[in-house]
Amino acid sequence: MSVSVRKNRPAAGAAAPASRRRPGPGALAAAAVAAAALLAPAVLPATQVSVYVLLLLSATVVVGLSMLMGYAGQVSLGQASFTMIGGYTAALTATHGLPTWLGLLLAPAAAAACAALVGVPLLRLRGHQLAFATLAIQLILLSLVGRQEWTGGDIGLQGVPRLRIAGYEFASEVSYAYLALAALGLVVLVTRHIVTSRPGRGLRALATSEVAAASSGVPVAVYKQAVFSLSAGFAGLAGGVYAFYIGYVAPGSFPVLLSFEYVVMVVVGGAGTIWGALAGATAITLLLQLLNDIGTREGMPASAPAVLSYAVYGLLLIAVVLFLPKGLVPSAAAWWDRRTASKPTEG
Repeated sequence: MSVSVRKNRPAAGAAAPASRRRPGPGALAAAAVAAAALLAPAVLPATQVSVYVLLLLSATVVVGLSMLMGYAGQVSLGQASFTMIGGYTAALTATHGLPTWLGLLLAPAAAAACAALVGVPLLRLRGHQLAFATLAIQLILLSLVGRQEWTGGDIGLQGVPRLRIAGYEFASEVSYAYLALAALGLVVLVTRHIVTSRPGRGLRALATSEVAAASSGVPVAVYKQAVFSLSAGFAGLAGGVYAFYIGYVAPGSFPVLLSFEYVVMVVVGGAGTIWGALAGATAITLLLQLLNDIGTREGMPASAPAVLSYAVYGLLLIAVVLFLPKGLVPSAAAWWDRRTASKPTEG
C-alpha cells in the first residue's frame, strides 16, 4: 500500500507544482521594476541621475509615511523635519572628524529617537490636530536650527565629506544612486515584513477603528508610537544619504513644502501600500522636474517653480480625492480585479 501511495503522489500533484512555478502578474511586475531600477543609473544621462537619486530618497521617506497614514491612521505634515534631523546628524558627525559611515548609522537612529520623544505627547492627538501638531514641530525645528551657531544658522553646514564605507568612497552620482536604491530596498523589505506579520494585522485593525482594535487586544499606543518612530527613522536614513550626496545641509533644504510633497505622494499613490508609495513618489518627482523646467524658463518670475508646485499639489489632491479616493495603485488594482473577475472561466 505504501508503494502505491508513492506512485500515485506525483501523478496527483503533477498539475499543482506547474501552477505554483508560474509567476503571477505581481511577481512579474516586481521583477521588471527591480530590473529597471538597477539598470537606470547605468543608462540614464548624467544630468538625470541626480533626479533619480532624489526620487529614490523621496520614495524612502514616503514608504514610511504611507505605512503611518495607511496602517496606523496617523497623518504627519512635518515628516521633512525627521529628514532634516537625519541630514544634520550625518553632517555634524562627518564634519567633526568622526567616520562618515557612523554618521549614516546615526541619522535614522537620531530621527527615530526624536520621534519617540515628541510622539509621547503628539500621539495623544488625532486627525487634523495631530497633522497640525507635526507641522508645528517642523516650524519650531526650522526656527531653532536657523538660530544655532553649531548648526551653521541659516547658512547651514557646508563641506560635508563624501561617504566612505570600508575604504570605498561614494564619489560619483551613480554610486549614490545605488546607495539610495539600497536604502529604499532595505526600507521596503522592513515595511513588507511588518505589514505581513501579526503586528501588521494589528495595525490594519488600528487604522479602521482604534476602539475596536483596543478591544481586540491590540496595544494601540505602543503600535502608534512604534510606527511613528519607524517612519521617522526611514526619513532620517534618507536625510543622511542626502547630506552626503549633496555635501551641504541648511534649513532651506527641508522646507515645509517638502512635507506637503511627501503627503501628496502618499495620497496620489495610495496610502497603506508599498507600491502606492513608490508610484506616488515617482509620479510627483517627475512632475516636479517638469514644473521646474517650465518655471525656470526665460521670462518666468523667480517664484514660478514654487507657485506652480503649490498649484499642482492642490489640483492633484482635489482630483485624487474626487475621482480616485484610494489612490492610483489601489484603484488600478481594483480595476484589474474587476476585469479578471468578469472574464468567463476557461473550460
